[in-house]
Amino acid sequence: MDEYTKLKEIVEACSADIAKFDSGNKAAGTRIRKAMQEVKNQAQIVRQAVLKKREE
Repeated sequence: MDEYTKLKEIVEACSADIAKFDSGNKAAGTRIRKAMQEVKNQAQIVRQAVLKKREE
């Protein structure tokens, strides 16, 4: 499922920023929040795709 793969890519992409944030880089926190917003939106797309596939 393409939608789920994209969701995983978003989460994996922000892992470096999480490490930077733990080290005290506050700008990384902003990038993490932005990535988490993208995760939320992509999760909704995955949810809709699952419901659509279930109805077929």
